[in-house]
Amino acid sequence: MRSIVFVAALAVTVLVPAVAFYRVLRVRRAFSTAAEQATYNVLHKANEAAPPFRAGLTRAAAGKAIRGLHQLLGCPAVALTDETDLLAWDGVADHHGVQAASLAAAVVATGRAKVVTAADVNCKDPYCVIRSAVIVPIVVGDDVVGTLGAFGSDTRPGLIRAAGEVARWVSTQVELAELDVSRARLAEAEVRALRAQISPHFIFNALTAIASFVRSDPERARELLLEFADFTRYSFRRHGQFTTLAEELRSIDKYLVLERARFGERLQVTLQVAPEVLPVAVPVFVLQPLVENAVRHGLEKKPGQGHISIVATDAGPEARITVEDDGVGMDPQMVRSSLAGRNGGIGLANVDERLRTVFGADFGLVVETAPGAGTKVSLRIPKYRSGVRAS
Repeated sequence: MRSIVFVAALAVTVLVPAVAFYRVLRVRRAFSTAAEQATYNVLHKANEAAPPFRAGLTRAAAGKAIRGLHQLLGCPAVALTDETDLLAWDGVADHHGVQAASLAAAVVATGRAKVVTAADVNCKDPYCVIRSAVIVPIVVGDDVVGTLGAFGSDTRPGLIRAAGEVARWVSTQVELAELDVSRARLAEAEVRALRAQISPHFIFNALTAIASFVRSDPERARELLLEFADFTRYSFRRHGQFTTLAEELRSIDKYLVLERARFGERLQVTLQVAPEVLPVAVPVFVLQPLVENAVRHGLEKKPGQGHISIVATDAGPEARITVEDDGVGMDPQMVRSSLAGRNGGIGLANVDERLRTVFGADFGLVVETAPGAGTKVSLRIPKYRSGVRAS
């Protein structure tokens, strides 16, 4: 019995160091030098701290990110402020947190880093480790939006340099957040501009067509008014940047119902859509200008009957969409001017620019046309793209 216990104890004694040795070997295999390990640690902590700041320099973002910043700096405590208030504190002696905003006031005012001495800290606790600090501005553009404070027993040159670099890194993250907001505002402005360009022309023609049925066919006029109400509700409601292809096609169908009331049998429409692409997220109003251009510039000036074909097919990772008419066609030079936004219209240019901005330079409009030969506009939409989601 004793021999069994002895063997078991010996196994444990041998096994524990072996496990520890195996773990050390694994670390050494992953990083051959201490410098590689240190680099990984810094990048890992920075990566963990970055996402919260994409919402801006807010109290919630500071609270989530400050621990990672504290680990990067390795000092006793770290503070984040905005222009006037403490946003977050991490580390020892949190009674100094109330001082952080007042200590940062001079840095916000001047835009220059400041080393805070023991006299400025003025701590009454003889056992407190916080005796000095370095406060560095967080700058976006030309504006100081907040500060990063590294607090400790002394302000070594290494800590001053490290605090400056971390503050610049935070500034970059906050600036990226502001760019995200600016990009969203620009996209919304583009949609508003596009809506403003489409709506007056369409509203005038639609109401004129409806009025023509008020006496001769009141029931038809009532139905058209309901279609008009649904279309304008979709057009003027507040959109995100994206909707589904199904929603976009539903709106276009209502538009074409109203246009057919004006053109009668002169306007023929074919719609061919693969069910697999209906849920695909597309930029809002991405097809409306193309269909309206086909009606206004392709068929309105054509004598006799005209035909518009809208086709959306499943092409593996993409949805491929074409809007084609057999109308009067256009001068290719005029198309180039339209895409460049040089001929006063913004429809084609707006759609082309938004497609390229969202999906990349290879995803702009392709226009095939010539005088008397009709017009075909093609576009490709990736089925899945990070950050693209119908709202």
